[in-house]
Amino acid sequence: MLIEILTKEELLKFKSELIQEIKAVIKSDEVQPKEWLRSSEVRKLLKISSGTLQNLRIKGILPYEKIGGIFYYAYADIVQLLGEIGNL
Repeated sequence: MLIEILTKEELLKFKSELIQEIKAVIKSDEVQPKEWLRSSEVRKLLKISSGTLQNLRIKGILPYEKIGGIFYYAYADIVQLLGEIGNL
């Protein structure tokens, strides 16, 4: 049986390298946002009420698709809306 003794500096270097590798894996596995969001997800994302979301639909500010009674909103449209609001 071969016993190898590691120094504290070697252990700290190993720890640092391990943490960097874990961060790299997590970063590469980041979840992409969904392409389509339901009303509840949009309300949480924008921090608005259901009435405000309805007004955005009625006024044509936020495009949507209605499938089987459920409203769906494109994530790209929400990002665009936020960009326009930020430019005001």
